[in-house]
Amino acid sequence: MSSTPTLTTPLSNEIQLDHFSYDNKIVKQFAYATAFWGLIGMTVGLLAAFQMVFPALNFTAETSFGRIRPLHTNAAIFAFVGNGIFMGVYYSLQRLLKTRMFSDRLSQMHFYGWQMIILAAAITLPLGITTSKEYAELEWPIDIGIAVVWIIFGINMFGTIFKRRERHLYVAIWFYIATWITVTVLHVGNSLELPVGLWKSYPVFAGVQDALVQWWYGHNAVAFFLTTPYLGLMYYFLPKAANRPVFSYRLSIIHFWALIFIYIWAGPHHLLYTSLPDWAQSLGVVFSLMLIAPSWGGMLNGLLTLRGAWDKVREDPVLKMMVVAVTAYGMATLEGPLLSIKSVNAISHYTDWTVGHVHVGTLGWNGMLTFGVLYWLMPRIFNTELYSKKLANVHFWMATLGLLFYAIPLYWAGWTQSAMWKQFMPEGMLQYGNFLETVTAILPMYMLRALGGTIYVAGVVVMIYNIIKTTRQGKLIENEAVSAPPLAASPGGHKGEYWHRWIERRPVQLLVGSTVVILIGGLAELFPMILIDDNVPKIESVQPYTPLELAGRDIYIREGCNVCHSQMIRPFRSETERYGQYSMSGEFIYDRPHLWGSKRTGPDLHRVGEKYPDSWHYNHMKDPQSTSPGSIMPSYEWLFENDLDVSSMPAKIRTLQKLNTPYPEGYDEQAVADLQLQARDIVESLQQQGIEAERLEDKEITAIIAYLQRLGTDIKPDVNAANK
Repeated sequence: MSSTPTLTTPLSNEIQLDHFSYDNKIVKQFAYATAFWGLIGMTVGLLAAFQMVFPALNFTAETSFGRIRPLHTNAAIFAFVGNGIFMGVYYSLQRLLKTRMFSDRLSQMHFYGWQMIILAAAITLPLGITTSKEYAELEWPIDIGIAVVWIIFGINMFGTIFKRRERHLYVAIWFYIATWITVTVLHVGNSLELPVGLWKSYPVFAGVQDALVQWWYGHNAVAFFLTTPYLGLMYYFLPKAANRPVFSYRLSIIHFWALIFIYIWAGPHHLLYTSLPDWAQSLGVVFSLMLIAPSWGGMLNGLLTLRGAWDKVREDPVLKMMVVAVTAYGMATLEGPLLSIKSVNAISHYTDWTVGHVHVGTLGWNGMLTFGVLYWLMPRIFNTELYSKKLANVHFWMATLGLLFYAIPLYWAGWTQSAMWKQFMPEGMLQYGNFLETVTAILPMYMLRALGGTIYVAGVVVMIYNIIKTTRQGKLIENEAVSAPPLAASPGGHKGEYWHRWIERRPVQLLVGSTVVILIGGLAELFPMILIDDNVPKIESVQPYTPLELAGRDIYIREGCNVCHSQMIRPFRSETERYGQYSMSGEFIYDRPHLWGSKRTGPDLHRVGEKYPDSWHYNHMKDPQSTSPGSIMPSYEWLFENDLDVSSMPAKIRTLQKLNTPYPEGYDEQAVADLQLQARDIVESLQQQGIEAERLEDKEITAIIAYLQRLGTDIKPDVNAANK
C-alpha cells in the first residue's frame, strides 16, 4: 500500500479531515504512453493503408500487410486505447473515491507490465507469431502476461474502492467495474488453448464453435474495452470539462444495466449467413437491434449534459473534441445494429463498409475522447495552462477532416464492392466474374483513405508537440495534496432516496451483479453450441489435414493470409456462382483456429482446392501480377527460400490428438515421413508443369501449395444444389 501517511486535524467538534495526496505520477506515465503508442500504432496503420495501393511497400516478410495489420489493430486497441483507459481511470478513480490508489507499487507494476505486453506484441506479430484470432492474435505466453497484469490492475482498483472516503460509487466507477470483470471472462474464455511449444498453440474449440467463441470475444472486446471504460471516462471528464452535472442520473442507471446485459448477446451478428446455426444468428440480430436504445441513451446523456454550455463548446477545443467523440459513438452504435439486420449484412459483410464503420468508432469515439482528455488533464497535473489553444483547435479540425476523408471513401468502396460482387448480366452470368475487377475499381477510394489517415496522424503529431510544450512550461504535481472527511463521516443512506443507491454503495454486490448480468447471454449462446453435438453435423468424408497440409496451414496463418481471404461461402447465388457450393459447418470440425475471415480484399478460398494446377499457386505466390494482373497482393519470395521446419510436427500431431483429432495412435512418429513424401509429389507435379523445382521439397512453398490444394475438397460439391 502507499506509504503516504494519513493525518487528522480538527475541523470542528464533530468532523476531522484526513490529509493525503493523489498519485499523479502514474497518470502522467499512462498519458505519455497513450500519446507515444497512439502515434506508433496509427503510423503502422498508415503504412498498411498505403500498401493497399502500392504493393511495393511490402518491403520484407516482417513488414508485409498480413503481419502488420494485426500489429496495427493491437497497437490501436491495447496500446493507444488501453493506456488511455488506464490514464483516465487512475486520474478519476482517486478523485471520485477521495483517496490515493491502493498501492503505488501495484500501479507501477501495472504500468510497466502493460508496456512489456505491448512490446512483446510489437516483436512477435511482425515475426508471424500469431493465433490469427481477431483482436486476440497474441500467443499463449503473452495471454498469461495479459491476465497477470489485468489482475494486478483489478486488485489495485478494488483495493482503492475499499479504502475510499466517498460512500457513493459514481456512475463512471460502475463502468470500470463491469469492464474489469467482463474483459477477464472474455480473455480467459477465448484463450482456452493447448500449447505445442513456447510460441505455438491450438485452440480448444474448432470450426463453428471456435468462430462463435471468437466473435463472442471479438464483438465484446469492442464493447467492453473500446466502449464501456470510455463511457466511464465520458461520465467523468465531460461534466468536468463543461463544469456541468450529468444530465440524468436515472438515464445513467438504465444506460449501464441495459448496455452490459444486451451487449454480450450480440456477437453472432458477425457470423450471419455463415454455417453457424440459425438460432444463434437470430439471437445476435435481436439483441443487436435492442442495443440502439441503451447506446443512444448514453449518447444523449452525454450531449444533453452540455445544455446551456454551447457557447463554451464553440470556444473550447476540449469540449469540441468530446462532442465529436460522443456523436461518433452515437453514429457507430446506430450503424452497428443496422448492419446486423440480415438484409443489410448481406450487403456489408466482407466489404470495406465494415472497416469504415469500425474506424468511425475508433478514430471518432476513442481517438477524439482520448485527445480531449489529454488536453484537459495534462495542464492540471502539471499546474499550468495549455501551451496553445490555437494548435489544439488546428488538431481538432485535422482529426475531424482526417476521420471524414478516411471513413467516407471506405463506405463508398464497400458499396461498390458489394454491388459488383452481386451483379449479374441478363444472360445469368456474373458481370464481374474476375474478382480483380472489383479490386481495381476501388483503388481510388483506398488512396483517399490513405490521405485521410495521413491528415489524422499529422494531427496526432501536432497534439504531441502541444503536450510537450505544455509539460515543459509547468512542473508535475507528483503527489497532489488534498483533504477529505473519512468514510465514517460521509453521509449514509437516507429514507426515501432512490433505490439504486443501495448497490452503488456496495462494490462487491455491484461486481457480483455485473458478473451475473454479463454471464447470462454468454452462457445461453455458447453452452448449446459446445454441449449439443447436433449443432455441428458430422460429414463422414471430412478428414484431418495431412502433416504437410497442417504445416502449410500454419504458414498461411503466420503470413496473415486470412486477413484478406475468407474461407466461408455464404448461400447466395452470387457466391455459389463465383466460388462453388456453400460452406457447411461439418467441413470445419478439424480447423483450429477457424479461418472464416472478416473481409475480402481477395477472393474467398474455401473451394480453391484443385481449381488451379500447382504451378499456378507457385507463380501466384512468387509474383501475383504474373497470374493476376492488377493484383495488390505482395510477393511471398521468402517462402521459396525458407526451409520448412518439421521439428515441431510430432508435437503438433500429439497436441491435436489430445483435442480429439483422429490421427492414428503413434502417428506422430510417422508424420514427418508422410510430410516429406507428399512434398516430393508436389515437386514432381511442378516439374511436370514446367517449373524448375529442384530442392523445393524442403521449402515452405510446398506446404502452402499442399494446404491450398486441400481446401474444400473433402466433399464433392453438388453443382445443381449449389445453383438452386
